[in-house]
Amino acid sequence: MRFGYLETMTDPAFMRPLAIAAEEAGYDTFVVPDSICYPEHSDSKYPYTEDGGREFLEDKPFVETFSLISYLAAVTERIRFTTCVVKLPLRHPVLMAKQLSSVALLSDNRLSFGVGLSPWPDDYEAVDVPWARRGKRLDEMIDIIRGLCAGGYFEYDGQIFQGPSIKICPVPTRPIPIIIGGHSEPALHRAVRTGDGWIHAGGDADQLEALLIRIGELRREYGRENDPFELHVISLDAFSHDGIRRLEDLGITDVMVGFRNSYGLEQDTQPLEQKLTAMKQYSDTVISKSR
Repeated sequence: MRFGYLETMTDPAFMRPLAIAAEEAGYDTFVVPDSICYPEHSDSKYPYTEDGGREFLEDKPFVETFSLISYLAAVTERIRFTTCVVKLPLRHPVLMAKQLSSVALLSDNRLSFGVGLSPWPDDYEAVDVPWARRGKRLDEMIDIIRGLCAGGYFEYDGQIFQGPSIKICPVPTRPIPIIIGGHSEPALHRAVRTGDGWIHAGGDADQLEALLIRIGELRREYGRENDPFELHVISLDAFSHDGIRRLEDLGITDVMVGFRNSYGLEQDTQPLEQKLTAMKQYSDTVISKSR
């Protein structure tokens, strides 16, 4: 089992000491969320809260994902960074490949690329990208990013994107794992069909188990049941040694843990020292006893 530390919507000045402390405490991964903007007017719903409310995001700080990873990679040596998740269709694939390959190279391959679809049409409108066919856009973008990050010339002729034969330099020395998020049936198919794994957005234990069962079925359908496949989840079971064993029995490879409710409307006022204490306590009581 690998352990990821998840902190979000907090004072950006906390990120550096948190990343350093997570590495020192034995965490494997520092999880970095993605958000671009917040609309003044919207009737869109958030699929992972009970009432669909998204107001918890208003006025909350999100440093641009790859700027933050580059910054944190420069002050750490071992810990990996997983994006959870980049709203990939909002970007351009060639520019994204350049940005991604640069961050992976500079971090010494300490990057896993968690991607998904934004649930909000507002995001697409803000960057002038069509909401329609967003799934197909995501599929083609993954193909282009993989092709360009592999090195050498690459051209593409898809339904949405067409591009001449080009190459980017430098590229990372190892492939960047692409972990695909989403709980819908198309998202699960995409994760199994094209991804190196699946990343969970939270929810109750029964829902998680049903999703894992479906992923197992799809891996057999696609003939990928014996391929390496990462499963990154958020679960209350991650907070005990016995729970970790239950998750391992379900095939989970990575857990993501945080120590406060990030869905509250209020700003995060938890002091840095309290965050560091919770991080260290979890390491001492769970991580150290699970290895």
